[in-house]
Amino acid sequence: MKKLKELYPEVLEDVDVLSIKINSKDVEKGDLFVCTKGVTADRHDFIDDAIERGACAVVVSKDVGEKSVPIIKVEDTNRELPFLCQKFYDYPDQKLKMIGVTGTDGKTSVTTIIQTLIGKDDCGYVGTNGRSYGSFQGDNPNTTPDAHNLYFYLDEFVQHHCTYASIETSSEAFYRGRLQAMKFDISAYTNITSEHLNIHGSFENYLNCKLQLFHQTKEDGFSILNRDDPYFEQVKNACVAKVLTYGMDSSNDLQIVSYKLYPTHTDVVFRYDNQDYSIHSPLMGDFNVYNLACGVLCVLALGFDMDTIISRIPNIKVNGRLELLDTKTPYYVMVDYAHTPNGISKLLNFVHTLKINRSIVVIGQAGERDYLKRPKVGNVVVENASYAIFTYEDPRSEDPLDICHDIIAELKDTHDNFEIVVDRREAIQKAIDMAQDKDMVLILGKGNETYEKLKNETIYFNDIEEAYKAVENRKKRIG
Repeated sequence: MKKLKELYPEVLEDVDVLSIKINSKDVEKGDLFVCTKGVTADRHDFIDDAIERGACAVVVSKDVGEKSVPIIKVEDTNRELPFLCQKFYDYPDQKLKMIGVTGTDGKTSVTTIIQTLIGKDDCGYVGTNGRSYGSFQGDNPNTTPDAHNLYFYLDEFVQHHCTYASIETSSEAFYRGRLQAMKFDISAYTNITSEHLNIHGSFENYLNCKLQLFHQTKEDGFSILNRDDPYFEQVKNACVAKVLTYGMDSSNDLQIVSYKLYPTHTDVVFRYDNQDYSIHSPLMGDFNVYNLACGVLCVLALGFDMDTIISRIPNIKVNGRLELLDTKTPYYVMVDYAHTPNGISKLLNFVHTLKINRSIVVIGQAGERDYLKRPKVGNVVVENASYAIFTYEDPRSEDPLDICHDIIAELKDTHDNFEIVVDRREAIQKAIDMAQDKDMVLILGKGNETYEKLKNETIYFNDIEEAYKAVENRKKRIG
């Protein structure tokens, strides 16, 4: 709790501030309401609702007239929010070693790897899979949440006596200014391919938002870069901290000497400080060799020794990423978050190195997101999978059938190994029912997320749970 005058000394009337909110529906008595401007809403339109619900004061960026509570006017409420939250929670980001990971693919895996290698009691996590520390696991509405949530989570970590925070830093978060008050001790990137052009307008803008992480890294910190990525030089030129690299070449600080892929694990040899280390990794796929290298080098940069790191690698588990379900069936079922053309291509290429028969993919594309990506996803899936079932995936205000038609726009006259089943539950069931011995059913795009965003509501939905239900339904029908 803070006094309003602690946050804004110029106010005449002082009140207790219990929390900070940007959605009027979430406001409770004693909350400070900040009128940010979202993608589809201007919160200035909901001031009266926030006051009715108990807001003790309101922060605005335009004239709203006199109200029954103190009104604080600032130049830009969106830009104000992170600095306000930082102050309200007593600068928790400055009490933690901040580790930020960006990239088109792999952010969740790398941040989870980092948390595991440091230890969950010492390191909190914020990202697509929620937020966690110690034995606690909670929800998180965005990959990188709005500042009022993010600083609340960081304060949770401080209260739990964490020393580190491993967070996914999305391009949208930088675009919307959620992270602008923050300095990072460690920054890292996985790869960069075209994504989120609906938000950024161009690839150049998207890349520049990614590069912001490296501008905001402390000069005495470290930036961990993938030398094998095509955009390595551009990222390197943006760095102000000391650069450490990983990749296949011997010039890297952490060299990937060799690796061998198996259906359940990967054997890797890393070279660091002129010494080779043989590692048995529970992560599958060549892309996870890079994710592991990135995470390991981040933790090495923090001062941990390689022997300690290697001893913790068997504990790594990334929920909803290459998660092979224990269905006890002659066919296989895997759930993964892959939703970009690059991520899907790499995943399917890996899957076909396994001893499987056909690959059957269930996938959609999100509504109100990069529509130019949709036909690219359609092409990648049908060209690399045996069969594809296109379905809805967070359609939001868009018609899910229209989204599916966007996905197949370039396929109608060239391929016949796909169909549309709009309802995601029915699509998963259809894929499971199609599976024969040694077929692999891949349910992609959502990972372990627990929601679907529909036109007028958000419903509970989890691909992993739905897959198990579909398997049981099939078993009951055939006895």
